[in-house]
Amino acid sequence: MQLLDGKYVSEKLKEEIAAEAAGVLATLGRKPHLVAILVGNDGGSETYVASKMRNCEKVGFKSSLFRYDDSVTENELLEKIDEINKDSGVDGLIVQLPLPKHIDPEKVTERIDYRKDVDGFHPVNLGRMMRNLPCFIPATPYGIMMILEEYKIETAGKNCVVIGRSNIVGSPMSILMARNAYPGNCTVTLTHSRTQNLKEIVLQADIIIAAIGKKNFVTADMVKPGAVIIDVGINRETSEKTKSGYKLYGDVDFENVAPKSSWITPVPGGVGLMTIVGLLKNTLASARGNIY
Repeated sequence: MQLLDGKYVSEKLKEEIAAEAAGVLATLGRKPHLVAILVGNDGGSETYVASKMRNCEKVGFKSSLFRYDDSVTENELLEKIDEINKDSGVDGLIVQLPLPKHIDPEKVTERIDYRKDVDGFHPVNLGRMMRNLPCFIPATPYGIMMILEEYKIETAGKNCVVIGRSNIVGSPMSILMARNAYPGNCTVTLTHSRTQNLKEIVLQADIIIAAIGKKNFVTADMVKPGAVIIDVGINRETSEKTKSGYKLYGDVDFENVAPKSSWITPVPGGVGLMTIVGLLKNTLASARGNIY
């Protein structure tokens, strides 16, 4: 078993991003600029957004954060998105999910200008990705593709099983792993909560991408020897043993699955760190005009 070390890869790529960001500053006279909108006081969202802002500073980006209480109306939020869309000094805009129940996340996603949609959630970007055209790839799948490429994981002709069909990770991941490119050229099975005989299907996988959002869902008896394991899960549980007051678990039972795998991502220290790199790479590409 060997680790797919997200910390190592993310730090390496952030050095490259910082060098390219300096080139943008020299050429355009300004830094790449990422704007985030945060609604409410969800602990996980607070942590994720703070990390994104810190990483922007680390690579030489400008970052701006607009915060709203849970009471903000949908129209107020959409008007703010319209304002940011029109700002030529902004390269990327993200609205942190989840949102309060009275705000439709689909309306919010579609309101963001697809040319600033560095999370890669807009239907235009997803559609272009499906056709293998230039686009902003969803940040988490993009990060996974980068870590597979860094470690030169063989994918062509392999059986890849994706567990979870979300529009953010599972569905786009299945498209990326099947496309005629590297990483890719897999035979992909997209599974989900209604899949029958899931264990038997996962046992056939050379590459398992677990993104179902359930602690330790993938167990050792579901994994064949030598499989490559990508654990997307970030499940928080309170803990008195950590300074933060919580502990993170993946969707994979790491302790028992790792010995059977050839490569595996840890949690934390794996896909989560690469997601931020995907976001930074998309923002940089936007600033450089490489996509649209």
